[in-house]
Amino acid sequence: MPQTLFEKIWSRHVIVEREDGTCLLSIDRHLCHEGSFHAFDKLERENRVIRRPDLTIGIADHYVSTKAPELGNEEHELRVPIEKLTANTKKAGIQLYGIGTPEQGIVHVTGPEQGLTLPGIILVCGDSHTATHGALGCLAFGIGASEVAHVLATQTLWQEKPKTMRINIDGELATGVVAKDIILHLISVIGANGATGYMIEYAGSTVKNLSVEGRMTMCNMSIEAGGRAGMIAPDEKTFKYLKDRKHSPKNGNWDLAVTDWKTLFSDADAVFDKEVNIKASDIAPSLTWGNSPEEALPVTGKIPDPKNESDMSRREALEFTLQYMGLNPGTSLKDIEVDRVFIGSCTNSRIEDLRAAAEIARGRITQVPAIVVPGSAMIKKQAEDEGLAQIFIDAGFDWRATGCSMCVGMNGDLTPPGERCASTSNRNFKGRQGPGSRTHLMSPAMAAAAAIMGRITDIRELEPVDL
Repeated sequence: MPQTLFEKIWSRHVIVEREDGTCLLSIDRHLCHEGSFHAFDKLERENRVIRRPDLTIGIADHYVSTKAPELGNEEHELRVPIEKLTANTKKAGIQLYGIGTPEQGIVHVTGPEQGLTLPGIILVCGDSHTATHGALGCLAFGIGASEVAHVLATQTLWQEKPKTMRINIDGELATGVVAKDIILHLISVIGANGATGYMIEYAGSTVKNLSVEGRMTMCNMSIEAGGRAGMIAPDEKTFKYLKDRKHSPKNGNWDLAVTDWKTLFSDADAVFDKEVNIKASDIAPSLTWGNSPEEALPVTGKIPDPKNESDMSRREALEFTLQYMGLNPGTSLKDIEVDRVFIGSCTNSRIEDLRAAAEIARGRITQVPAIVVPGSAMIKKQAEDEGLAQIFIDAGFDWRATGCSMCVGMNGDLTPPGERCASTSNRNFKGRQGPGSRTHLMSPAMAAAAAIMGRITDIRELEPVDL
């Protein structure tokens, strides 16, 4: 029978299937960040041991300070989870990429960067944006605390088989349009619950033409559309990206691996439960205006008017959103001033993202506080070697150490109440970047332009700078 990419990987990992269709899956890779201490505590109470410490990697990112990383965090209560991760991984014999190691970074940046993410595997992590790794042709999804404990103890996991959705994106992207704009546009089309219950496969000429970094940005936000996971079939770009990574197959094993990886694609006659078609020509530089990723518009758009909503509940929800965001109906997005800017997160903190932002910042000066947080220690060094860091510093950006930073708002980096932040992160929920914070999601170049102009800006309208 013809199979989708997802079905090929799923079937390889089924150990047993219950009568109701729930399957026990073998897990190839398990990434643990500081929030995993609950699972370690549970195993300790039950006197259980880690089944396969060699298949688990600890990575410090959520609570790490981007201002004083050598301390872990300046605040004692924020250091505790980092210290617990260090102690738990040491006791279990788990490799830790923690404070001060050259491999440390955001878990969904470090995983691919170190070759821990490989085509065909099942990878899990106690974080919803684990879908990022699917950009390399694997099945990757976030799990809860009890599931983290189950994987640690058994290297297996019970899962209901999701339905399949293929999203085809075809055509050439217009000037200024990047992966972040694609995924924001997509979510605005299908809705924040549009892919609930589905595993998404992204396909089409537009997706094939994206860099691996761009593909990771798209897969990262699959969860924001309600998807269980996001995947892209591996190709020559994938193989080139992974070759010679620290944990990638070596020597003769590399050739064997690539031979197998080349079989990982959806068969021509494979049937998906749902298909969505998107034209690249319909996508413009975009950003969110509300408190859900589906509330996104092209930068040329205007804030919607609740009076135009016939559904009363939807009208009331829209009024509440505009009140929280401090916005008025009919306001042009380009007239919205910002108070600060955040460039970072597991969505947009890779070297490609920093290059795009630096190109906007070059020769200009920020009008509002802005921080740049590279996705890993290796990316930080590369950006410094390429001169990108100096461009940011000269422009007035605050160049920080790696970590989740303001995306998750649990490490000391916060947007103050009532302030508006142009952010390259993945979520714009109420209070996501701090209590009372107002978040507008956008691409790195758009965020850099907002910092330079002090307001939402169409990067296509920026005047060139004489250097």
